[in-house]
Amino acid sequence: MIRELILKNRTCRRFNQSFKINIETLRELVDLARLSASAANLQPLKYILSCNPETNALIFPTLSWAAYLEDWPGPSEGERPSAYIIVLADTKISTSFFEYDAGIAIQSILLGATEKGLGGCIIASINRERLGNSLKIPDRFNILLVLALGKPAETIVIEEATADGNIKYWRDEQGVHHVPKRRLQDIIVREYV
Repeated sequence: MIRELILKNRTCRRFNQSFKINIETLRELVDLARLSASAANLQPLKYILSCNPETNALIFPTLSWAAYLEDWPGPSEGERPSAYIIVLADTKISTSFFEYDAGIAIQSILLGATEKGLGGCIIASINRERLGNSLKIPDRFNILLVLALGKPAETIVIEEATADGNIKYWRDEQGVHHVPKRRLQDIIVREYV
């Protein structure tokens, strides 16, 4: 069951923008993060939630999408996310190790989103200064990641990485998004039986 959920949880970059996500759904997803592990149980992560089209319009231009797709500037109008979760580190709680917490929290959120039929994209390429100014985020918060969420409007398939180790994702002529994954035997360094 968890394997199926993980296989369904693909990075989605094109959404059905007309599909609305309500604030309660975003709260439920952040609650999964809240209940997840935290280094030294410090729980330094805080979140900004948006399912508001006007606020989403402030967030969207601060993000960079899909570096491997050099000729694609990101989702066009109608394919943009319906919601965002901005992951912040509260520096009054901790100034280190919050990156680990962020990875754990985001995976919990994405698995919950997948279970609800939603898709997401973790974005680290952010104009943090512009986003902070646009949303008036206090200086005590470090902007770590932005999670774009919505109803997927693209097909994403996993395939085996090529023999040369190329792991760059790509889109075919039909717009299907291909994600090469390294083979299991290529990532296990040693086994003790």
